[in-house]
Amino acid sequence: MPFNVLVVDDSSSIRAIVKKIIKVSGFDVGELWDASDGLVALSVLEEKQVDIVLTDINMPNMDGMELITRMSKDDRMSTIPVVVVSTEGSDKKMNEAMAMGAVGYVKKPFMPEDIRRTLNDILGVADGQAEFDEDDDAIDF
Repeated sequence: MPFNVLVVDDSSSIRAIVKKIIKVSGFDVGELWDASDGLVALSVLEEKQVDIVLTDINMPNMDGMELITRMSKDDRMSTIPVVVVSTEGSDKKMNEAMAMGAVGYVKKPFMPEDIRRTLNDILGVADGQAEFDEDDDAIDF
């Protein structure tokens, strides 16, 4: 079953990198959407069938923490897993995001394998079913 993914980050290059990693990861990906902040992400979530959200924390207009809060208060959106992908790597911030409803956390800078492993765990894909091209695994983002 293909997974529909929403990538939320104010950096267009980070959004492009994360989307590329997901595409080459071996996952059965349906649609890949992106949003530049939490407000845009909420619009996408209202209109599209999203299976998982990967979001940054620090963004203009609406940050990732507020996005998680808003999603948790909506019956449909509250069931969508959220993974934080951020430079905010303190234990306090990670624990806060997890307490608010995030199901995973990837610290920037990251290796493509970090994204793949986190998605494997959350989406329940058996290890080895989603494999990177060996050339892509050596790239550090």
